[in-house]
Amino acid sequence: MDFLKRQALLAAVVSVAISLVGFAPGPAQAAPSGGDCPFVNTVCLFEGENFTGDRFTVSSLSSSGVCVSLVDHGWADRAHSAINTNTGSAALFMNDDCLGGPFQISGGSSRPSFGGFTPDSIWVP
Repeated sequence: MDFLKRQALLAAVVSVAISLVGFAPGPAQAAPSGGDCPFVNTVCLFEGENFTGDRFTVSSLSSSGVCVSLVDHGWADRAHSAINTNTGSAALFMNDDCLGGPFQISGGSSRPSFGGFTPDSIWVP
């Protein structure tokens, strides 16, 4: 399967995953105080450092993981902290296609700040 077809298939899987778990693309859900991420096998991205501000949640229905464009969901350069409730590592990328040097978020961990890193895509396990 060529790269573009694979990317289109992965995008379709993400769209299905987001709709099945009740997350609509577009504006993120507001996070409760304290950076709540009550979801299983999910990465919660927060607009502010220390898990504050709006929250965008993403997960994969594919056992091989999926690349999610934050640009397509209105989250380009917006995420500044994250909580990963998945056992596998997630990776943030500064471009829109999950290529280049990743910023890792280990499984079962959180990052209260990305420093100057501003992601445009995320690979979720």
